[in-house]
Amino acid sequence: MTQNSFRGKTVLLTAGPTQEPIDPVRFISNHSTGKMGYALAEGFAERGALVQLVAGPTNLQARHENIKLTKVTTADEMHAAALQLADAADVWVFAAAVSDYRPRTAADKKIKKTGNELTIELVKNVDIAAVLGQRKKPGQFSVGFALETHDESTNAREKLRKKNLDMIVLNSLNDPGAGFSHDTNKVTILEQEATTAFELKQKSEVAQDIINLIWDRLHG
Repeated sequence: MTQNSFRGKTVLLTAGPTQEPIDPVRFISNHSTGKMGYALAEGFAERGALVQLVAGPTNLQARHENIKLTKVTTADEMHAAALQLADAADVWVFAAAVSDYRPRTAADKKIKKTGNELTIELVKNVDIAAVLGQRKKPGQFSVGFALETHDESTNAREKLRKKNLDMIVLNSLNDPGAGFSHDTNKVTILEQEATTAFELKQKSEVAQDIINLIWDRLHG
């Protein structure tokens, strides 16, 4: 594969967590650092792609000139940004850890401690990959991520089908060194008719494995 193998291609890539506000000082989120998504962004950019990176709150910086960063906070903001960019992209990679639920209402002032219990009503967030999957056009290639703790392959394949993905990257919290907060990851890539497993690697190397397989499928 040449250095500029993705030249002329646009990649829409979501990364990092989302934060769903409870009040001005509290929010619902997860442990995602965005490292895997940013490694993918750098990898695609180094191969010549224009990368439209839609990222939730992280401490990371996108350094390559081919990466166009859109910062968002909530799932709704990430959905709106991805929707705006999706039609012009050749490849979609949904690497963000989007919060599944958000508070139905966010208080405009800090909630004070007034009792032994606090009930917060949660509502489901939009499934960005699934919504965009319904409007995917011929020639567009979509990749999702699945972080699982049990029935890993079964759950990932169900997401592959429901979200109209071409490929899903599965990682398990049961694998040491994989998942949130680590600089390493261990993934299995599932497709409709294929499964490709990789050993534990640095996330920068995992990104290259994913990008290489996407390139193979686009040119196979």
